[in-house]
Amino acid sequence: MRYHNITKDDMLNGDGLRVVLWLAGCEHCCRECHNPITWDPEGGLYFDQAAKDEVFALLEKSYISGLTLSGGDPLHPANRLEARTLAKEVKEKFPDKTIWLYTGSDWEDIWQFPIMQYVDVCVDGEFHIEEKDPKLLWKGSKNQRVIDVAATLAKADKSVPVLHCGDYENNYDREIGAVIDKI
Repeated sequence: MRYHNITKDDMLNGDGLRVVLWLAGCEHCCRECHNPITWDPEGGLYFDQAAKDEVFALLEKSYISGLTLSGGDPLHPANRLEARTLAKEVKEKFPDKTIWLYTGSDWEDIWQFPIMQYVDVCVDGEFHIEEKDPKLLWKGSKNQRVIDVAATLAKADKSVPVLHCGDYENNYDREIGAVIDKI
């Protein structure tokens, strides 16, 4: 697995202050993607023990809410196994921290992936520039969904996602207020 960056104290890619691991490799190649440098699975740096140690040291901080896996795409074939292993280790060591995963794939195609048992929230779907809306919380375009993974996997029909925290387009001001109150 390769990565481009480890972001510290990020507020844009999930709830609370987060550590974001930007993985290399994406087959979606969305038009006007905000991070096309991450598309090449051979780009960036090898995710070695030093990088892993950095992520874990950042997660040790009490004010960090959790880890976000983004990119690129954590579910790119070059990333799946190691991303799952990392997510498992994070959940074991930090059971109270959340894991968010951003992917261009649709939930209906990925819900059965083994990594999902460790993910709390999945933001799915390709970015569509024609559906871009800067008022959206935690996603770039209206077609994308912010999915409560545990609630969805607990249902009989796991392929139909339960949205996390409701409808962001209609609750934008309330959600932003809640984030600001936490700071």
